[in-house]
Amino acid sequence: MQPEFEATTSDITVQVRVAYLDEQSAPEAGQFFWAYHITIINQSLETVQLLKRSWYITDASGRVQRVHGDGVVGKQPVLEPGARFEYSSGTPLGTATGFMVGTYHMQLVPSGMLFDVAVPAFSLDSPYQDERRH
Repeated sequence: MQPEFEATTSDITVQVRVAYLDEQSAPEAGQFFWAYHITIINQSLETVQLLKRSWYITDASGRVQRVHGDGVVGKQPVLEPGARFEYSSGTPLGTATGFMVGTYHMQLVPSGMLFDVAVPAFSLDSPYQDERRH
């Protein structure tokens, strides 16, 4: 399956696939839930480590939730040249649509030089919205 969204920063590619989870959502109660699957590919000639992440999750009402923390899914993966790391996670919203965008805060190994990698903005679209807004 091809990624729905993709961005490359400093030879690090981030691919995102999104799925609405109808079985975990309760639209009548204003509860909508999405899963997202991310692949991080190191296309550089250096080893890198993902240290932290920052997410901005925006709902259809314009409310923004900021999430910042160490690693992803409890890990701070090290990616050698040509390596990839994949993980899945999810997010709830109180509206039928929204979007996420983020940044991975990384370092070169072993120098410790810090740099940021963009996570592309991706739509959170459910079948309960009137039309796609993103």
